[in-house]
Amino acid sequence: MAILSGLGEWFDKGRRSFAGWQEFIGETTVDCLSLIVRPRNFRFGDFLLAFQRASYSGLAISTGIGFLLGLILAFESAAALRSFGVEVYVADLLTIGLFRELGPLVTAIILAGRSGIAFAADIGTMKVDEELDALATMGLRPVRFLVLPRVAAATLAMPVLTVFAELAGLVGGAIVLRVMDVPTVVFWAHVESTATLFMIVFGLAKACLFGMLVGLIGCFSGMRTKATADGVGVAATAAVVSSIVAIAVTDGILAVVCYIWNV
Repeated sequence: MAILSGLGEWFDKGRRSFAGWQEFIGETTVDCLSLIVRPRNFRFGDFLLAFQRASYSGLAISTGIGFLLGLILAFESAAALRSFGVEVYVADLLTIGLFRELGPLVTAIILAGRSGIAFAADIGTMKVDEELDALATMGLRPVRFLVLPRVAAATLAMPVLTVFAELAGLVGGAIVLRVMDVPTVVFWAHVESTATLFMIVFGLAKACLFGMLVGLIGCFSGMRTKATADGVGVAATAAVVSSIVAIAVTDGILAVVCYIWNV
């Protein structure tokens, strides 16, 4: 009976969470469409502040992680390809891996750990302090006032961070191959021949999608914060975990779609 009761509570919690997510997405969509008609209602000041925190403040760690990722991938790949005398093709592997997959994926996880948790904590603190109720009392929609600027900032910050991470990864790979006596000119020639316009655009589109997911989930977790001693902490943890899961699932779906369409 205890097991059945626990399963029932788990399903009921999931049902209520899904219903809340539907309501949140619906309200966000309505407010977003209303801003298209009345763009002056968009809070550009909050957007710029959130964009600065998400992009500029996270640029160093994203670039550093990208550089280390390029180093590691180059070393591991060169160790396997060197026995065949084709370690120069590490440049091709790095280009495809970083531009199509690892660049947006790793950067999105970093954004979730930095900005996603910050969005949840900021809005969660306001929820506990009843500031959201005060906004509603004054006739201000909390989603339009708090959520949309943060979601837009995360969506637009992701491509910027991704580009720097990918370039840093390529620099790391070039350094590794230079140590292995592969000329840097040859490395960048392989990068240029491998990187296609579709690959670059597809990677940046994935980055925008991942950034939007991080912003939406972070704000949604903050809006659902409970007024308890550990409410903000629970919301911040849920934001990070849910964002990473959503990013992984979405990336898997896109990989299957690309395989089916042979792109």
